[in-house]
Amino acid sequence: MILEARDIIKRPLVTEKSVDGASMHKYTFEVDPRVNKIQIRKAIEEIFNVKVVKVNTVNVKGKKRGFGKVQGKMSDWKKAIVTLRDTDKIELDGIDYFEM
Repeated sequence: MILEARDIIKRPLVTEKSVDGASMHKYTFEVDPRVNKIQIRKAIEEIFNVKVVKVNTVNVKGKKRGFGKVQGKMSDWKKAIVTLRDTDKIELDGIDYFEM
């Protein structure tokens, strides 16, 4: 399976917890569920031109949802928490979301 870097990293997750982690050089992304830590590391280094020190991943189970008699389930997805060198940081669209 060969995926491009932009296919591996789907989007950054900007939550209160992820913004607090940015002060410790940890950034959170939603990634393709089929990729491993090595592929995530290479994709982040290629896209943002930074040095990745560590990658942690979490498989998130989709929540059950219901509307009346209709029951369903949201999709499962994968989250990656990426730790960068102390000298590196990530800016998205020229705005540094993680330094709020």
